[in-house]
Amino acid sequence: MALLDQWRRPWRRLGIAGLALAVAVNALLTPAYAQVNGRHAVLVVDANTGRVIHKSSADDLRYPASLAKLMTLYLVFELIEQGRLNYGTRIRFSANAVAAQPSKLDVEEGTEISLLDAIKALVTKSCNDVAVAVAEHIAGSEQRFAQMMTQKARQLGMRSTRFENASGLPDPGQVTTARDMVTLALRLQDDFPRHYPLFATRTFTYNGETYRNHNTMLFSYEGSDGLKTGYTRASGFNLVTSVRRGRKHVVGAVFGGATASQRNAAMRTYLNIGLLKASNVKTRQPAPRLVAQTKAPSPVIAAPAPQPAQRAVRQASQPVVEIARVRPVLVPG
Repeated sequence: MALLDQWRRPWRRLGIAGLALAVAVNALLTPAYAQVNGRHAVLVVDANTGRVIHKSSADDLRYPASLAKLMTLYLVFELIEQGRLNYGTRIRFSANAVAAQPSKLDVEEGTEISLLDAIKALVTKSCNDVAVAVAEHIAGSEQRFAQMMTQKARQLGMRSTRFENASGLPDPGQVTTARDMVTLALRLQDDFPRHYPLFATRTFTYNGETYRNHNTMLFSYEGSDGLKTGYTRASGFNLVTSVRRGRKHVVGAVFGGATASQRNAAMRTYLNIGLLKASNVKTRQPAPRLVAQTKAPSPVIAAPAPQPAQRAVRQASQPVVEIARVRPVLVPG
C-alpha cells in the first residue's frame, strides 16, 4: 500500500498543479468576466452578422450618462441628410445652455458656433452646454427635443430606452440598456456612413484650446473607429465602441465600470473575444432608413424658449453604480 501511495502522490501533485494552471490561465484570458458579478452590463455583437457574441445583464435598465449624446447626434445627422441642417449651421447658446453642468465648452450666452464644431465638441469633450444648445436650436426646448429622442429610440427598436435630456446629465427617468445602445451604434454606422467617421475625431480645437477625445480606446486599441464614453456617479463608467480589424467588425457596450481604466480593460477583453469569434463575411443587412412620420414633435429649428437654469448635480469621485429602478418602456409586438 505504501508503494501505491508513493506512486499516486506525484500524479496527485501534477493534478493539483494542472488545475491551478488552468485556473490561472483562465483568469489571465478573461479578467473582465470576474469583474461583472452584477455590476457590468455588457453586449458584444458581430456587426457583420448581427450575432451576439457575449452578453451579461444586457437588458438591465441602466443610466446612459453621456451615451445619451449618441441619440442627440443621430437626430442631428438625420436632419443634415434631410437638408434641414448643414455643417455650417450656426448654433447659439442661450442662458439655459450656458448654465449646463460640466463637462462643457464654457462659452458666454449669445455665443454662436458652427454645427460641425458642435458635433466635434459632443464627440470629443462631451460638452453638455453644446448638447443643450443643439437641442434648443432643433426643437425650441430641450424637453421637446428629449421627446423626439425617445420617439426615435422606439422607431429604431430601442424598446427599453427613455430620454429626458440631450446631454445625459443625471435624471432618474433617463434609462437605457446595453442592448439598446449597441442597436443605436449600429444604426449610426448603417444610416450615416458620411457622418460616422466624425466619431473617430481624436482632438478638437476651439478658441485656441485643444481638447482630447475622452474615448481613449481610439488611441490604445487597434482598429477602434469611435463612438462614445459616459459617466455619472449613478451610472459608473460607460462605453460604446466599434472595432474593425481586417474584414472583422465588432461593436460592444459596457456599463458600470468602477473607473475609466477598469472599464476600458473590460472592454478590451470583450473585444478580444469578439474578434476571435467574429466572422469575416458580412451577411447582416442594414435596416431600412425610417421616413414615416411619428408622434414625436416635429423639429422646428426655432429660437430657444426661455428655460430655468439647471440645478447643480454633485458628482462623487468614486461611482456608486445603481440599476435604474423604473419599469421599461416597451413597444407592443
